[in-house]
Amino acid sequence: MKVLVTDPIADAGLERLREAGHEVETAYDVAGEELLSAVADANALVVRSGTDVNEAVFDAAPDLVIVGRAGIGVDNIDIDAATDHGVIVANAPEGNVRAAAEHTVAMAFAAARSIPQAHVRLKAGEWAKSDYLGTEINGKTLGIVGFGRVGQEVAKRLGNLGTDLVVYDPYISEERADQFGAELVDELDACLARADFLTIHTPLLPETRGMISEDELDTFGHGYIVNCARGGIIDEDALAAAVEDGTVAGAALDVFEEEPLAEDSPLLGVDDIIVTPHLGASTEAAQESVAVDTAEQVLAAFAEEPVLNALNAPSVDEKAFPRIKPYIGLAETAGKIAAQVFGERVSEIEVAYDGDIAAEDVELVTASGLKGVFEPLEWQVNAVNAPHLAEERGIDVTESKSRQSEDFQSLVTVTVGDGEETLSVSGTLFAGEEPRIVRIDGYRVDAVPHGHMLVARNYDKPGVIGLIGTVLGDHDVNIAGMFNARETRGGEALTVYNLDSAVPEEAAEALLADDRIIGVRTIVLNGDAEARRLDIAAE
Repeated sequence: MKVLVTDPIADAGLERLREAGHEVETAYDVAGEELLSAVADANALVVRSGTDVNEAVFDAAPDLVIVGRAGIGVDNIDIDAATDHGVIVANAPEGNVRAAAEHTVAMAFAAARSIPQAHVRLKAGEWAKSDYLGTEINGKTLGIVGFGRVGQEVAKRLGNLGTDLVVYDPYISEERADQFGAELVDELDACLARADFLTIHTPLLPETRGMISEDELDTFGHGYIVNCARGGIIDEDALAAAVEDGTVAGAALDVFEEEPLAEDSPLLGVDDIIVTPHLGASTEAAQESVAVDTAEQVLAAFAEEPVLNALNAPSVDEKAFPRIKPYIGLAETAGKIAAQVFGERVSEIEVAYDGDIAAEDVELVTASGLKGVFEPLEWQVNAVNAPHLAEERGIDVTESKSRQSEDFQSLVTVTVGDGEETLSVSGTLFAGEEPRIVRIDGYRVDAVPHGHMLVARNYDKPGVIGLIGTVLGDHDVNIAGMFNARETRGGEALTVYNLDSAVPEEAAEALLADDRIIGVRTIVLNGDAEARRLDIAAE
């Protein structure tokens, strides 16, 4: 596989990819047509914040599997476009969490004690001790806006220094805030009004852009604001004015709406505003960690294993993955068989879980079942974009679970329908991880899902199986295995054949010429696309 790296990352990440046998190409500072040309044959793209990964990039990279962001923020990546193209987007949020939290704490102390200002004046020969009366953090209220990983780490550190914690985050529970000894409030203004120190830890989204402006700064009042998250969350002009006129005591910013910060920024002219050039993750340990984490996620994507920090793909806990891994392929296979046997337009899909598997997190398994259904329809599909494709095409998808299973320890069933008719295919695992198809359209079977298969519906009359064997033999198609099931003696029956090669069209037509044959469907599994589907059926 080819990995294109367009922003500098630590060598440890590059070496991890090379050690795994992949080609790593670095092309720093490429943009526009140069970027589109570089990514054309890439299987993975690794970036930081300097590369704009837009829809044109995905259009230009048909073989792209994953975009790995060596860091937290993904503002520069069009995740919707990635999903449309079936490309995983994953970040590395853990590696620089500690570094970002520590920088936030350092900036809070620096603002409270005017450390940079005093340093500069002393270096210039001034002993300005009486000009700087600091503020202690002990006994103050810390307001935290955004209580994700970094916000929680800041709470641990500053909460241990005698602060009261007030949190605003509409996406966390009160129980989670309680675990950190923090009070969760429902409104941003409530957090601002009570805080003496305010730290920001939200991503830059349409709803967070400019969320702290003139009105919010007035509500906050005489305190200190620290933002090491994303530029654009705080209105910089309003902040400069508020600190200048004393409405806000001071601020410390590591991120800015436009970077590098312009020389004429109003922030630079206010003595009580401390600025650093986006240093939050700039520690040796953090850079190595995010580089290695990103490389590991690229390798997981190449191996078709769960990408733990995927932002647009079903994910699963690393410890739970071994328990569901065999069912991922089973669900996909059941979906492929269901779509090919059904042979009609699909408008509804159900993936059902019975027995032990129902206790697991099966989001990834369901996505694989959808992939299996859509793949024979010749859609460009994978587990990333399968749920999105279903929604886009108006296909109703349901998932059901039951801890009860009469005949099998675990059973996965994929049902497809067109609003009038439905068809179900059920699979299970034998002897550990050996997949078996055990029901097709209600018929009990025992079929090994592999390669080429033939599903024949016929009347239960003497000589039918012999006829099918003879016709296949006449067309040089060898039968590797078969299973016959019937509803009632003399009624309809269903026979599944495992074959060594594809069924020629003439053979299918010869079978349908016999009035004992109701219909035949050929099924192709395991990538044998030369005979993806043969739409021959008798009504």
